[in-house]
Amino acid sequence: MANSLLTIDMITRKALEILENNLVITRNINKQYDDSFAVEGAKIGSTLRIRLPDRALVTDGAALQVQDDNEQFTTLTVASQKHIGVNFTSAELTLSLDDFAERVLKPRVSQLAASVDLDVASAYRGIANSVGTPGTTPSTSLVMLQANQKMNEFAAPSSPRYLTVNPAANANLVEGMKGFFNPTDIISSQFKNGMMGTGILGFDEVNMSQSIRLHTTGSRSGTILVNGAVSTQGQATINLDGLTGATDTVTAGDVFTINGVFAVNPQTRESTGSLQQFVVTAAQTAAGNALANMAIYPPIYTPASALATVSAFPADNAVVTFLGAASTSFPQNIAYHKNAITMATADLLLPQGVDMASRQVHNGMSMRIVRQYDINNDRMPCRIDILYGFKTIRPEMACRVWG
Repeated sequence: MANSLLTIDMITRKALEILENNLVITRNINKQYDDSFAVEGAKIGSTLRIRLPDRALVTDGAALQVQDDNEQFTTLTVASQKHIGVNFTSAELTLSLDDFAERVLKPRVSQLAASVDLDVASAYRGIANSVGTPGTTPSTSLVMLQANQKMNEFAAPSSPRYLTVNPAANANLVEGMKGFFNPTDIISSQFKNGMMGTGILGFDEVNMSQSIRLHTTGSRSGTILVNGAVSTQGQATINLDGLTGATDTVTAGDVFTINGVFAVNPQTRESTGSLQQFVVTAAQTAAGNALANMAIYPPIYTPASALATVSAFPADNAVVTFLGAASTSFPQNIAYHKNAITMATADLLLPQGVDMASRQVHNGMSMRIVRQYDINNDRMPCRIDILYGFKTIRPEMACRVWG
């Protein structure tokens, strides 16, 4: 019996399945699909509004104290359109779907998945919480437990939690924990696959990805101090001085602590006993050995506010300590709850008058495939596209594991 021709809808659904199966970091984050662009198609720069949870203060005693709603919102911009080109002939359309996927789709779509994962891995720049020793590849259970500790202290739900590490960290962790009294099935899986596996030390999954980013720290050096006490609730900038170089730099993603400024649990607003870690959110170059209005996260709120992040305001001349040596690159493995990072895809325009066109949605991801005849070169070029945006919307529910 003759084979039936594969349809463009079948091909697009299969390509989307391959994309999902090859994602690592992105597979386990919150994914949302926005269907508001279904007719005209979205464009780079389109925005979505995402609501964040409300927080309020608990009041003692019988007297009612009504508090205004304190809901917060963040904006996610659809900023990335990625595509990969592929050619297939009419003869290849007579193959079975599995053969077509193996020969034509998988070699290209797997590369698209790696590129998306690499993009999403840069979400680390919005995460302040950090464990591990910069310059040392994680190799013990302690660093995994410390990552879970950070997320527990910031009231992240216990499940689902994931840890994604680079190949070096994966190898060291498997080797470093091979002697543990683990269940036989986990030990067997690790021996066969060389991967950490599932259900380990509080993580639903521990995955390996080649898309883990390197973070290169700024050139900042010297005895760095707070330049002027902070006294305003919600302040998201800080002034520093004492840098050795007149034009020292900080880069987005640099992490630092301030002496005497401790982190607080977002539910109880009690100190965790650890200094609050802040992350620089915008690169900056010093002027005259100082940094003015350096953008940071989290914003500074004391326990007097429902949005408390620190035990006390930073004092003038408090010592500032950056994590990791200056001007050095460090791998940024990521531990995260599913809702820490959100990715949203939107529908691209489905053009008319082409040879083939299809758009499919599955598990919060939208993909488009279009094929057209190129009369100038007598070819049938085809493109596979995805349009998306991502953002770390709940950074406290994630933790960087420095390597």
